[in-house]
Amino acid sequence: MDSFSLLLDGFSTALTPQHLLFAAIGVILGTAIGVLPGIGPAMAVALLLPVTYGLESTAAFIMFAGIYYGGMFGGSTTAILLNTPGESASVVTAIEGNRMAKRGRGAQALAAAAIGNFVGALIGTIALVLLAPVVASFAVDIGAPDYFALMVLAFIAVTSVLGRSRVRGFASLLIGLTIGLVGLDDMTGQSRLTLGSLHLADGIDVVIVAVGLFAVGESLWVAAHLRHKQDKPIPVGRPWLGRAELRRTWKPWLRGPLLGFPFGAIPVGGAEIPTFLSYVTEKRLARNREFGSGAIEGVAGPEATASASASGTLVTMLTLGLPTTATAAVMLAAFRQYGIQPGPLLFEHESALVWGLIASLFIGTALLLVINLPLAPVWAKLLRIPRPYLYAGILFFAAVGAYAVGGEVIDLLLLFVIGLLGFAMRRYGLPVLPAIIGVILGPAAEQQMRRALQLSDGDLIGLVSSPIAAVIYLIVAALLAWPLLRKLIRARRQPGDRVDA
Repeated sequence: MDSFSLLLDGFSTALTPQHLLFAAIGVILGTAIGVLPGIGPAMAVALLLPVTYGLESTAAFIMFAGIYYGGMFGGSTTAILLNTPGESASVVTAIEGNRMAKRGRGAQALAAAAIGNFVGALIGTIALVLLAPVVASFAVDIGAPDYFALMVLAFIAVTSVLGRSRVRGFASLLIGLTIGLVGLDDMTGQSRLTLGSLHLADGIDVVIVAVGLFAVGESLWVAAHLRHKQDKPIPVGRPWLGRAELRRTWKPWLRGPLLGFPFGAIPVGGAEIPTFLSYVTEKRLARNREFGSGAIEGVAGPEATASASASGTLVTMLTLGLPTTATAAVMLAAFRQYGIQPGPLLFEHESALVWGLIASLFIGTALLLVINLPLAPVWAKLLRIPRPYLYAGILFFAAVGAYAVGGEVIDLLLLFVIGLLGFAMRRYGLPVLPAIIGVILGPAAEQQMRRALQLSDGDLIGLVSSPIAAVIYLIVAALLAWPLLRKLIRARRQPGDRVDA
């Protein structure tokens, strides 16, 4: 009941004309950005971080949340029409959605995706309202050893499920942790990795790192692989669903959030895994044989899953200060830009902001459904923007944003050096998310580790002095040992299979 009254207060904050305007701007930007391949909500929020310095914090986060949810909605459009996911969470949608479009059922696929996103976001946000205060009240009693263990779990889990190999994931994490070390040590005042530069004594701003790795790195990568010939978008009619499609989609819409929300709340790399699980589940439960040739269930389930996972991500970020996706990592940087520390005390110290943000998610979800259904043909036209103009504009805004951070030319140099690093990471298959999480959580993890060691007079046992930390380290050990155990199990099964043969 307390959460309900706080949510009503949040609606009184979110329904002001100014905040409604920023919610609308956020969902429209997010949808447009989700439609355009290769950009994504993480890059959009990173580009807007410098622009929002002068905005009130609640308005800025309402806009960021709108971009996050809008990116989930818009990413399905290009996946269905061009077989090119605009957002990584829409990869699975492309499997059946594009085949539906080629069969002349693109309008139905877009409608199933839009309504699925609405249902998933609505259910996920309700779960956020119910669970976030509970998690926050539990997290108040978590000490330094527990926080450090949680951060180690975030590091290991994210690097274990992203990229082509674990080695590349850990290499990306190491890059992020190294960048996070640049500057003066908070406890000793000793300079670290500053190369004698006074400008680097304060460290490298997270905004510059995020914009460099996402926007500049992606733009350089696209430029290096740009092809002059572009596929022609498939014509789109007005999205609609008949009774037959509704009978086939309502169950996948409800099943999706059951997978998406819990997976979004744990650090396993975002919506990619639960959307795939949703697709497999719907394929097994389907009574028809359309899977592989354009089954609408293969669009409805994964899209509802993706939106619900975004709500789960916000639970972990707001209550524990742990980002589980790239967009959440950039939003965490935005919180720090405003001098706000996400965590268990956020619901007490910044109650108006948090509940206004949560209330705006309901408003943004409704706006997205209203905007996406009738305007799907308009969004499809964005795909005709020539790639050179699109990414040239992104580089321009990235440079302006980086210069606005400190007003110094060296910030631009750092931006493009980090952008080249982001290009190299893509070239060699290193995922970007572990690096961003390393930059943001690395200094905090170091601080929590030092606090735990101070409490134990330098004894390493202090890092596992609580039951919560011990359980988390057991989970970490299981994550690290599972690939080796899987190989041993396969090696034992092979001889038996040969004997049976």
